[in-house]
Amino acid sequence: MQAVLKTSQGDITLELDEEAAPITVKNFVQYAKDGHYSGTIFHRVIKDFMIQGGGFAPDMTQKKTRGQIKNESSNGLSNLKYSIAMARTSVPDSATSQFFINTKDNFFLDKKSSQDGVGYCVFGRVIAGMDVVDSLNTVATTRKAGHSDVPSDAIEIISVEVVEAE
Repeated sequence: MQAVLKTSQGDITLELDEEAAPITVKNFVQYAKDGHYSGTIFHRVIKDFMIQGGGFAPDMTQKKTRGQIKNESSNGLSNLKYSIAMARTSVPDSATSQFFINTKDNFFLDKKSSQDGVGYCVFGRVIAGMDVVDSLNTVATTRKAGHSDVPSDAIEIISVEVVEAE
């Protein structure tokens, strides 16, 4: 299954790994189908680390989410450059709608290498639009509404379109 993130900076196509992360993919797909991601922004960009989105409107108000999901970080997938993973709090099973795309290999986020022994669940990878990810990685950031690393110019997620396998 694939998903196309249509952003104000170009499209990013993802290949979602339903076999390795069934709960996480189902959750992401449901948010996409519900239109949750439309009008959200990439609200956190840390150069040469990751770009994060899926939870905030351009005015930095947080969107309402469904319940938290189980962390599937033991699925064997790694936080490699261009992989997509679920964002969470310090609580292992706290992911809801927010995700991040790794902009370099971040092995320390994998279950086996993580400080908390849990890690972050990878559920897919970018298969097209790497140039868009690379350009987002270098945007200027600022503080806004109490948050650091917010892009100075909003990077909007216009929509996320799920493409089911034939």
